[in-house]
Amino acid sequence: MTEQFAAPAVLPDWLRPLAEAAEDADPGHFMRLAPEPGASIRRSAVLVLFGEGPNGPDLLLIERASTLRQHAGQPAFPGGGADPDDDDAVQTALREAQEETGVDPAGVEVFAALPDLYLPVSSFAVTPVLAWWREPGAVGVRDPAEVAAVVRVPIAELVDPAHRGTLVHPSGYLGPAFEVAGLLVWGFTAALLSGVLELGGFARHWDADRRLSLPPGAWQPPPRTVQE
Repeated sequence: MTEQFAAPAVLPDWLRPLAEAAEDADPGHFMRLAPEPGASIRRSAVLVLFGEGPNGPDLLLIERASTLRQHAGQPAFPGGGADPDDDDAVQTALREAQEETGVDPAGVEVFAALPDLYLPVSSFAVTPVLAWWREPGAVGVRDPAEVAAVVRVPIAELVDPAHRGTLVHPSGYLGPAFEVAGLLVWGFTAALLSGVLELGGFARHWDADRRLSLPPGAWQPPPRTVQE
């Protein structure tokens, strides 16, 4: 790996505890899924980008286009699969964020990379790249075929117990969820987001017994393979 990380001294005070905690982060803090032996793994990365907006510290999220083959319509961190020319996960995350939202990598300070997390639906091993938006600029949808919306969500809204709950998925999955910015954040993104907020000392106690459901049409089961 060739990642170069910014020293904690360049970060705002409120972000330094996360930078320090990320050094010893364990994958089980975020999710406990592991690839099956012999599974084909694809490399990918997401950018967990912290900034300071008009409503205080925030995080950059996207809503994926509803026409995509995988994770259609879901809120997510900017990111995607690695290209052959990418040197490492940091380059993948920054490139994808620029392509999807217009974030200028020159204004971003990467301060940590979390352990790879496995996403079984797409067989991705995802590296979460943590970064500080030192020089924020305008962002928005660059390609409507991939991204439906780009939002900066204040951390205060994310940790507000009124915006949190446990998603009850039609498949039987139970996991953390966030109702923010007109979006229902769930699945991999919510699990990663919940873990990052806890790791950085931002989280507040919330009612895990508060149940949330996907809106109609938000999820379709994968097609069954018919064996002759």
